Amino acid sequence: MVTDKPDVETVWAWLSAVPDPEIPVISLTDLGIIRDVQWRGDTLEVSVTPTYSGCPATSIINMDIETALRAKGIEKLELKRQLSPAWTTDWMTDTGKAKLEAYGIAPPQPAGGPRQCPHCKSTEVEKISQFGSTPCKAQWRCLSCLEPFDYFKCI
Repeated sequence: MVTDKPDVETVWAWLSAVPDPEIPVISLTDLGIIRDVQWRGDTLEVSVTPTYSGCPATSIINMDIETALRAKGIEKLELKRQLSPAWTTDWMTDTGKAKLEAYGIAPPQPAGGPRQCPHCKSTEVEKISQFGSTPCKAQWRCLSCLEPFDYFKCI
């Protein structure tokens, strides 16, 4: 049980340890879907914007947020689903993009496709499918090392 309310910065730090359920190498804060954290009286309010409105991981994300904060002693918690403005890959942190690439997923690029293979760094890549393992990713292949890889689409 929390005797003193933790400050908002502390709550943000706790949330930065909560991984995305579909890409566990990146946190929810690095992904940019935690939009706001604030106290309203004695209730902690966390606003979450899913990567897209039909994201199947939304309920798991909310459960993971609630579990993490309750483990820190937060008793009164309200999770708000914020659909506007819509999430964009611009909200991802540079740290998060670097984590994606180190994990083997090409981070989003404004030009609409990966600059290089996340495995061997070759620029010789081709799109296999507009749709990858999740709706926010596309499937690409490196023509040098022949490895397939996901590309996190710009949204």
